[in-house]
Amino acid sequence: MKKALLIFILFSQPIISELVLEITKGSDDPYSIAIINFDGPKNINNQIGSIVTNDLNRTGEFRILKDNQLLSSPVNQEEINYDDFKLLNVDFIVMGATSQEDKSNISVAYEIYNVNKQSKIRTSTVYGIPNRLRQLSHYISDGIYEEVTGIKGVASTRLLYVTEQIIDNKSLFKLVVADADGENEQVLLRSREPIISPSWSPDSKEVAYVSFETGMAKVYIQNIASGSRELVLENNSQISSPSWSPNGKFLSLTLYQDGNAEIYILNLKNKNLTRLTNHYSIDTESSWSPNGSKIMFTSGRSGSPQLYEINLRKFNAKPKRITFEGNYNAKGSYLPNGEGIVFVHRKDNSFQIALKYFNENFVRALTKSRLDESPSISPNGNVIIYAISEDGTGLLAGLTLSGARFRLPTKIGQVREPSWSGFLR
Repeated sequence: MKKALLIFILFSQPIISELVLEITKGSDDPYSIAIINFDGPKNINNQIGSIVTNDLNRTGEFRILKDNQLLSSPVNQEEINYDDFKLLNVDFIVMGATSQEDKSNISVAYEIYNVNKQSKIRTSTVYGIPNRLRQLSHYISDGIYEEVTGIKGVASTRLLYVTEQIIDNKSLFKLVVADADGENEQVLLRSREPIISPSWSPDSKEVAYVSFETGMAKVYIQNIASGSRELVLENNSQISSPSWSPNGKFLSLTLYQDGNAEIYILNLKNKNLTRLTNHYSIDTESSWSPNGSKIMFTSGRSGSPQLYEINLRKFNAKPKRITFEGNYNAKGSYLPNGEGIVFVHRKDNSFQIALKYFNENFVRALTKSRLDESPSISPNGNVIIYAISEDGTGLLAGLTLSGARFRLPTKIGQVREPSWSGFLR
């Protein structure tokens, strides 16, 4: 009897959010910001204010003061009494106004003031539509974050992850995409068979992932907007661990073509394969450097899982080992600026998320749990999201390089394999 498979695609279908955001630790020295109630429609401004506040709080790098906590509430630049804000140790003031010309157009103009310099440092206008206030609000949050920290914000980016729920003693897997705060979830794929290794295309319009729906590991590419998908390579081999090149023209993959796991590069246009590794050990979990000149991967060729790197611009280049501390280093990703790597590192029988800068000869352990895995770096390089196991339950956790921490546990089942999109604007 053939094994029954359940697999179908759902796209552009919002579901009740399964992730619940919890801030577990803030920055030791947060920026203090006063957000004055925006002028305009109260119901819309209340929603925008709540989302912006939550976005900034989620970073762990801000202390937010509302109108009722202030000594004065100016409505324009001329009314600002900077001494009132200095007494409360406020660093920045945000004020703005919302305009809704008709049912299909809305705009928010906002300003940021530096209390210490007593001057306006930003004026911006964000446009959107009334039924998509979350996205408009995320853009405001990103503008505030960038102006204050000097780093691009990621509130308007998206997360991709896999959930597993037990129904009638059988697992149901879902490939889910959501806003960076866990809201606005959409199910891209449901299957009774495992879904693993999701990966965003550079333009964040498509995702690649591994599905076992045919009985063996195969890589698919799916369009986020339309839901259409395709098998990237038709053969009789197991294929796993897809990773997009920065220009979006290639995928690096792990193929078991000759009975052994090796790294290949697939040209997405003509489907040509180029073999990168040739070793009896397992080579897997490849990722591209930001400029596309190198590929990093996990290999057991030294006797334990370690990270290796191949320079694609050198003819007949040999893999170079780049991790030496500890007997397990795997699942590596480059920082967006190319200055280092983030990976899973085993220390004292605990699997932790670690960071290594290329100009340092030591590893920085970033987490302290016993089973942390699958780290994914935000496009601004400042936040890392990863999967953890807590009391036998899988959930997502995150941290910023400034020390803030948060969790995104799921209300239903387990969640794992997070992947962070690129910037969406």
